Amino acid sequence: MTNNSANQFCRRTRREFLWESGAGFGALGLTGLFANNSALANESVEAPKTITKFTNPMAPKKPMFPAKAKAVIFLFMYGGPSQVDTFDEKPELAKLDGKTIEVKTFGRGGHKNQGRVVGPKFAFKNYGKCGKRVSDLFPNVGSCVDDIAFLHSMYAESPIHGSGLLMMNSGRLLSGSPCLGSWVTYGLGSENENLPGFVVMLDNSGGPINGPKNWSSGYMPAAYQGVQLRADKTPIHDLALPEGTTREQQRTLLDRLKEKNEEHLASRADNSELMARIASYELAFKMQQHAPEAVDFSKETEETKALYGIGEKQTDDFGRKCLLARRLVERGVRFIQVYSGGNHNDHNWDAHGDLVKNHSLHAGNTDKPIAGLLKDLKRKGLLEDTIVIWSGEFGRQPTAEYAQGTGRDHNAYGFTSWCAGGGIKGGISVGKTDELGNFAVEDRFHVKNLHATVLQQMGLDPNKLSYFYGGLDQKLVGVEGAEPIKQLI
Repeated sequence: MTNNSANQFCRRTRREFLWESGAGFGALGLTGLFANNSALANESVEAPKTITKFTNPMAPKKPMFPAKAKAVIFLFMYGGPSQVDTFDEKPELAKLDGKTIEVKTFGRGGHKNQGRVVGPKFAFKNYGKCGKRVSDLFPNVGSCVDDIAFLHSMYAESPIHGSGLLMMNSGRLLSGSPCLGSWVTYGLGSENENLPGFVVMLDNSGGPINGPKNWSSGYMPAAYQGVQLRADKTPIHDLALPEGTTREQQRTLLDRLKEKNEEHLASRADNSELMARIASYELAFKMQQHAPEAVDFSKETEETKALYGIGEKQTDDFGRKCLLARRLVERGVRFIQVYSGGNHNDHNWDAHGDLVKNHSLHAGNTDKPIAGLLKDLKRKGLLEDTIVIWSGEFGRQPTAEYAQGTGRDHNAYGFTSWCAGGGIKGGISVGKTDELGNFAVEDRFHVKNLHATVLQQMGLDPNKLSYFYGGLDQKLVGVEGAEPIKQLI
């Protein structure tokens, strides 16, 4: 070796030495050593293949701690009910009716600093031992106020239907994330293997903006997404057997499909999606037999049907959905979401034109069935461990949207939601909006706080329940977290 080459060798850095050794002849020895280490072994070295036993992703799971609730019924008033015309009385607003005042609002019409006040269009009365004042739109719900906790200080970021719906359902403004029902079923599974763990019932006029994105499982397996159910003779469409096929033939075909798919499970690092697919096939097979029984009201008494308004023209449709929700809870379904309002304009609670006509219609459709649901759950002992939520995606402004008429624009600055059952305190009102019902000003609660409360009551820690995706431990309440509403618990 010459002096120059010797000096050059001595000037090699440690990094260069390791690189040249590893990429050269010395790598042969390391290869032999690493091959015996399962964590470092070359992926091309085949391990003995074993068949992974299929595990149903919807199998019941134990809660993280003792739970107060076992199921959730979310009554979604799509379109945005007016808080000042339903449950949040504002006497000062009535005094300003028709006057143009300085007030900051933000709706679909953008930011405004001035508007014509629309006073409350319905009278309020005292109800229950707690003396809660409720508008004439909801006299039947008014009779249940001692079991209800009203949240008058809800707020969110978006006053637009699409993103507002996603926020109320999934805690995100953008689509692609699991909704509340998916998180509940992911955390707890389902107690009924013959029905979906998460059920959605839509308004007879159609579905809301975003459609299935509102009950999507997002990045979770499809087993956790909502399944649409109808409160009629065909509860789930497209489940009928192909013509000429018997259930025995279908069972044989399903078993063969499971065997074929299970052969691939052991070779996949993440087999959750494939396992969920097998579970969905199995569930569809079972629902063909059991779903019709769930919607069969023939064994319900006439008194029970009347309680829900079934048989009355205005309340029959929503009443059937509410009764079915109770029957699903009895059968171990974890999460049921029932939509009031669909399609567009006055087909939902989106009262941009004639608020009196709009809200009279939708409250008239839902008031008696909702009260019937609460009373029926209570007398059957189910309200103790069933959370009932009533909410829209946002509320409405105290001012008119147009130069003429009583219509109100969207308002996410402050609105009302309410909860009952499942360990929630009854006969209370939490939080306040300002004297116009425009801004949440006292004990303000974000939508995520409502989500956190539901998870807490279901025995799931909202800040620990997570699903690994995209390199992060994703949570319903976000990486920043959210606390339950302690005043309710």
